[in-house]
Amino acid sequence: MIQITKRFIEFMLFLFLLSFISFILIKLVPGDPIRRMLQVDEVSVTKEQIEALRDELKLHEPLYIQYWYWLKRFFAFDLGHSYITKQPVLSELLSRFPATMMLTCASLIVMILISIPLGTLSALYKNKWVDHISRLFALVGSSIPSFWLGLLFIELFAVRLGILPSMGKGTVKHIILPSLTLGIAMSAVYVRLLRSSLLESLNEDYVKAARARGISERRIVLFHVFRRSLIPVVTIFGMSIGSLISGTVVIEVLFSYPGIGKMVVDAMIRRDYPVIQGYVLFITILIVLINIIVDIGYRYLNPEIRLKGVERR
Repeated sequence: MIQITKRFIEFMLFLFLLSFISFILIKLVPGDPIRRMLQVDEVSVTKEQIEALRDELKLHEPLYIQYWYWLKRFFAFDLGHSYITKQPVLSELLSRFPATMMLTCASLIVMILISIPLGTLSALYKNKWVDHISRLFALVGSSIPSFWLGLLFIELFAVRLGILPSMGKGTVKHIILPSLTLGIAMSAVYVRLLRSSLLESLNEDYVKAARARGISERRIVLFHVFRRSLIPVVTIFGMSIGSLISGTVVIEVLFSYPGIGKMVVDAMIRRDYPVIQGYVLFITILIVLINIIVDIGYRYLNPEIRLKGVERR
């Protein structure tokens, strides 16, 4: 209970510092949100109208006063309203979140389907042709920027072959190219990680003992080696999900995919401060929750941690 309370306090302090720093940095970005809202460059607007709207949004106040107003709303579970759409920020984030999660899950499926077979075969057939191919794939995949890979996919499958759409969301076909782009870029890391973890586990004493007892190689790999090798993979997996959700920004913009990543880029262009601030906190809380789930999975995969926890009790 004390450990849970301590972690909660640490999380709240971290959230407070993050919200304050991000709030200040967002406000220091060049540009005037009032002029964006009133579209001064396109419509004639008087100076009185600009100042009236600035007073209404309290943008004339010092930064620490503005932050205090925002903090009071935050503790009331109110992230404010968008300057452009006038809709609640939380509602806009939640409306776009399913699309981003769909893209994230599809990318993870692509990553798993590529990395687990390649990483496993690479370890089991070390220095054979399968190993060389998987290591080459890992090298090339980690070297190619994801946005450039996405452009290649658009050129090949959308422009030249015309079999897949290059933008938007609607059918399963719309998610294939962005998920392939993200999944391939991620799988390059996991192929190398799983290969090295499996090779390390295959040289452990318990594996040699199991072989001496006549246990089949398939059973050793599936029920003993593979599970132990997943421990470092799961640790990195939690960080990958968080970075994937927050890092889909470039891919969503590239494929005009209507997720929260594209929404926050549009908000940056329009200087829509409440949406940007809400996005930062929303992603932060989501990543913390994911790391908690991964920590639970890590304890399940590693019996030593569970035994230590029992001994402490």
